[in-house]
Amino acid sequence: MTTPLRRPTPLNNLVAEWFGHRIFPHVRLGKRTIADQTSAVCPFLSRVEVEPEPCVKKETSRGVCTISSTSNGERQDWVVCPYRIFEPSLFDAVAARLYGISDPSLLHMHAAPTLQRVEVQKSIRRHIASGGRVLVYFDQKLGGEISLRATSRSPEMSFDLTLVEFMKSGNRLALGKFGIIEAQTMDFHGSYAHAVTKLKMATTLYPDTYHLELRKHPEWAAERIEGPNIANVVKRTFWQMLFKFSFGRNPRCAGTALILPVSVWDSWQPFLAQPQLHERPDGIFELTKPGEPLPNEVPAWIYIIDIDADSKTTPNPISVQKVIASTSDALNHFALVEAPNYASEALFATDGIYATLRRRIHNFWRSEPLELEP
Repeated sequence: MTTPLRRPTPLNNLVAEWFGHRIFPHVRLGKRTIADQTSAVCPFLSRVEVEPEPCVKKETSRGVCTISSTSNGERQDWVVCPYRIFEPSLFDAVAARLYGISDPSLLHMHAAPTLQRVEVQKSIRRHIASGGRVLVYFDQKLGGEISLRATSRSPEMSFDLTLVEFMKSGNRLALGKFGIIEAQTMDFHGSYAHAVTKLKMATTLYPDTYHLELRKHPEWAAERIEGPNIANVVKRTFWQMLFKFSFGRNPRCAGTALILPVSVWDSWQPFLAQPQLHERPDGIFELTKPGEPLPNEVPAWIYIIDIDADSKTTPNPISVQKVIASTSDALNHFALVEAPNYASEALFATDGIYATLRRRIHNFWRSEPLELEP
């Protein structure tokens, strides 16, 4: 008698990019890939600092950039590290839109820590003098997050990435409009520690051929990784975006941009009542409260992005799928009016809460049929 072969358990959640380079559904290989992964270098922070920068994540999640998950019904990349979105071309495009800069050659962006370099200081003065637009940005690892202090009537909050324009004022420099860029990542249940341990062991045991072993053993990248914590991220993000989108109405703010991976945008649809987007002739989409047009100065922008997993370039490039103009009122309407209305309909449907209550009570008191009071 032969023992039937056991079918392998489907791999639902796996590390897709490790230290910036793809290891699922295929393993990218190159000199840079091996150097980054064996040296624990973040290629995205290294771009900004123009020198090798180590991954800033804690040991249990070191190197994990994206998780490949089927949570939305199809396999998608879910970004779990904000620095994965640090792509200069993307930030340049977002900043140019916020500040109304149509000529890319006029835009010059600098990470705050680079201001200590004499050559950067000279470059800033030269660009401003010649009519260029200079923006300086801060984030947690690059100059420190900019935070808004709490008051007795408003909460404390911090901004993922804060921009401010440098302008000429007489013979001195002055600060112009500020802008806000939020990059939404996803939390996953459980821990990445087991998968990270196996990936590190592969580079130790097979220093020259670990990429071949990863191709043969994709389950290593899936070790005890659970699904995305969608509800928690939604609750944590929505109320903050209501505040931050509203800041764009102030004339001293250039606006707020929210960068969302397409996987996160898809997971948010039930929480926003799956809103209908309106496409303009210029290809921009609008998310507005019914009956209320966008203001002339758009206060809030949503960038839906995805990672080109099929690209032979490593790290894989980011592509912009949609650019959506919106407002805090629109977000409030769909999240706190439309979605609750649909939820209320489902609550009292024939298969809603009373059907569940009757079924559960019947488990304890089978002899008493219960009807719904008219």
